[in-house]
Amino acid sequence: MAYNDDSVLARLSSLNESHDSIATAAQWIMFHRRHADRTVQLWMQRLKDSSSTKRLTLVYLANEVVQQSRIRHKEDFVIAFSPIVAEATAIAYKGAPAEVQAKLRRVVDVWKDRTIFEGPIQSAIEARLEELDKARGAPKSGFGGSPFGASSSVPSEFTPLVSAHQKVSKLSLPLRTTVASANQEYEKHTDPSTAVPTAPVYAARLNGLLKTLANAESAVAECVKAREGLVSGLEKLLETNRSALESDKNAAAQLLKRKGEVEDKKQQVEMAIMRALGPAEGNGSPEEGGSVSPPPEPGRPEMEALTPPAIEDEPADPLGEALASEASDDQSAAEPDTDAASAPGPSPQSLTIFTNGANKRRRVDDGDELPDLGNDGDIDPEVTEMLKE
Repeated sequence: MAYNDDSVLARLSSLNESHDSIATAAQWIMFHRRHADRTVQLWMQRLKDSSSTKRLTLVYLANEVVQQSRIRHKEDFVIAFSPIVAEATAIAYKGAPAEVQAKLRRVVDVWKDRTIFEGPIQSAIEARLEELDKARGAPKSGFGGSPFGASSSVPSEFTPLVSAHQKVSKLSLPLRTTVASANQEYEKHTDPSTAVPTAPVYAARLNGLLKTLANAESAVAECVKAREGLVSGLEKLLETNRSALESDKNAAAQLLKRKGEVEDKKQQVEMAIMRALGPAEGNGSPEEGGSVSPPPEPGRPEMEALTPPAIEDEPADPLGEALASEASDDQSAAEPDTDAASAPGPSPQSLTIFTNGANKRRRVDDGDELPDLGNDGDIDPEVTEMLKE
């Protein structure tokens, strides 16, 4: 059978889940590998128009084609499927029964294990499936939702932003692949080095290119619209918070000013209280919260001179002198005669008498004059004669 769009669509329409049907269609498609890009476009178109079960069969066909291409080292279909495989897998996965989704997951895991597609392409496929799983689970336990059905922990002003962000993320994942595929298709059909086919074939290819570009344009426009909504919501929230911030700053400045006024008034009241207490009471213990200067320290005591004062002559005590005279007379009378005879000649003798701590001297002359012994009647007459001799 010659290759054309009708033959390709016929092969895809007659495809069933049996291994023989899938293997036969894969062999025919790989035989016409020089038309790989066109075949992939028709496959994508058929995938969009099919039911969930038929989509799974078409994914099985694509899996067979790319794996056989890897084995035979002919990369035509791997390159052709790479730009649209993430979007195609998401289309087949979305809204499919759980059993079909599990089979699609198994196919994606096989691609990953055998490294059929490059790392970024494989990551894009898995990201699309994860996004669909999150979107399906949003009513049960979405972003910020409570698993027990209680009120959301996300503030109410963030709720529109959350939904807008989820929409942008959902649209932006396949957008790069779609745009890359459209640009690649455009460069291929507008390359001057490529031979121009017959008019009917060229018209059909240009028609397919227009559809590809239109789909890419629609996807980009939808993503742009979603991003504009997200940016608008963020700007509104930002403006609201800026206004609230300005109001908070004004309130803080006013409170600071009032605090300073109250502190000044408090100091004035405390000073008035201290002036009212007076200096006498002010020396006491200061009031709580007040500030009173401590009392001055006492002056240093005067030091006495180390040199003792000179001893002045005390006035004579008559009673003391009389007692001293009597003691001196008694002492002179009691002295033996040998002491008087042993003296070579008359010489004065000094008697020291201590009276009131001062040294008193009395001069006694040994001459003819006899000392007055008081009452002579008490002395023996012989003694008196001896004394006179």
